[in-house]
Amino acid sequence: MGQIAVENKMQLGQLLQARGVVTAEQIEKALAEQKEKGHRKLLGELLVEMNYCTENQIASALAEAYGVPYAQVSPKICDAKVLEILPRDFLEEHIALPLFKVRDVFTVAVSEPTNVFLIDEIERLSGCKVQVVCSTAKDIKATLQTYLPAANVFVIDDIIDDEGLEDFTLIENITQDIGDLEEIAGQSPVVKLVNYLLYNAVRENASDIHIEPDDKKLRVRYRVDGRMYEKMCPPYQMHSAIVSRVKIMAELDIAQRRLPQDGGIHVLVEGRPIDLRVSVMPGSFGEKVVIRIIDPHKVLFNFESLGFTYENLQLFRKVIQYPNGIVLVTGPTGSGKNTTLYAALTELNTEEVNICSVEDPVECNIGGINQFQVNKAAGFEFSTALRSLLRQDPDIIMVGEIRDEATANIAVQAALTGHLVLSTLHTNDAPGAVIRLLDLGVAPYLVSASLIAVLAQRLVRKICPNCKTEYEPSSSIKKVVEKTSAEATKFHRGVGCKKCRNTGYAGRIAIHELLVPNEEIMEMISERASLKKLRQKALQVGMVPLQSDGIEKVKAGIVSIEEVLRTTQAEA
Repeated sequence: MGQIAVENKMQLGQLLQARGVVTAEQIEKALAEQKEKGHRKLLGELLVEMNYCTENQIASALAEAYGVPYAQVSPKICDAKVLEILPRDFLEEHIALPLFKVRDVFTVAVSEPTNVFLIDEIERLSGCKVQVVCSTAKDIKATLQTYLPAANVFVIDDIIDDEGLEDFTLIENITQDIGDLEEIAGQSPVVKLVNYLLYNAVRENASDIHIEPDDKKLRVRYRVDGRMYEKMCPPYQMHSAIVSRVKIMAELDIAQRRLPQDGGIHVLVEGRPIDLRVSVMPGSFGEKVVIRIIDPHKVLFNFESLGFTYENLQLFRKVIQYPNGIVLVTGPTGSGKNTTLYAALTELNTEEVNICSVEDPVECNIGGINQFQVNKAAGFEFSTALRSLLRQDPDIIMVGEIRDEATANIAVQAALTGHLVLSTLHTNDAPGAVIRLLDLGVAPYLVSASLIAVLAQRLVRKICPNCKTEYEPSSSIKKVVEKTSAEATKFHRGVGCKKCRNTGYAGRIAIHELLVPNEEIMEMISERASLKKLRQKALQVGMVPLQSDGIEKVKAGIVSIEEVLRTTQAEA
């Protein structure tokens, strides 16, 4: 709590008892504990430890005893601008929280309302009369955490509007001297431009920012819903300063321009933390920068939001509850494989199981799951990490990707020895995962014995609900739909509006193909059956192909038929 010794003189126990918060017996027990064990802790702290009352009840009683107001502080009642009046280190050391300033009266929440030295120091630093409010140290620290991010976190809300971009032409002749570059990279126009690019990328739900130099041209493109579009073309002379600013934020070497570099940035946008992964690579016209945006608030960690049909969802939920075996999620890069695995881990995450993951890199941190990142430079590859992980007594293992023979064999052996293994592969369809494992050198009988499910998926863009309209597609498109569906289908598309940047699309949803091998398919795997035969048999036993799953979403008016045909191949 942080009460000082004066509390006994103010009869804290009697105050709490008069308020009906504690009983005389409880006070006696706390005093006996204090005396018996020689506690240096104050009475209030002991009462909280012994669960007789809360910190807030103590603070409220102290406030009454010392004649100051009591407040249960939170970010909602704090004016963020007044935090700058006092130094950050001072606030953290003395557990003080500036609340607001009216004329020359400065209101500050403290946990020690009788600390006259602290109040005098606040008056000296602020040059104002100080009004003290009593609160708990816990609430003050939590509110400070919201407004004062860690030292390596950049707050990028200090941006400019579109009309202010003309200010960036102020920097015309960028010198190539490294010392000067570092100084210029910290100047307001460059800082504001980088902040502007980051802020708008988050606001527009972009997954990546590309800063690309060309011959006498510099362009910035965003990737939104899987497609690239040009955001702006800053003055070409700013390229070196922009790259240097990004490098400084990512703690990279601004003097190194001949080799690729990777790093990370933690930023706060509108008070919420967002991780950025930075990749800098030298090109013909200078260094190209790609920034991957990972917004934890936008990642969907529940199956209902991922586009599963009812049947596929019930079946997939059933297979991930198996005690052992291997479940694979397949698809090209950017098809949402890791998001699906994270959703599965979130559903399986309970106190009764030990879940461990090996990833490259760890994309999202999930509480309660032990996540490990591979380090190629240190020799900590997927295969070596997986071997070590098996000694960590795991129940469920997630392997970010099966890339080589060693990883594939260890994953299969783990699945056969009582572990549930979840991983990804790069294949076009679900049956293709079987062939890929065989190509990686896993024995057919081991694949047959360990594989319990393969989920292939793609991400398709959803029709913008704001400009969605019904239309008649071409006869060739209708014929494709007729092959997969006997029912009449209404077709929709987005005509384009301001909300979707005239693309006709807003957001994405997954389409799936789920293969759960039965005994017949297991036998075919053991006999090294061809991909064509495996696929034919899977379709016979009820596997719904990607394209058919997509057409079901076309019927529901969620996606356009063109988008489904663009992302899927016709079945064999």
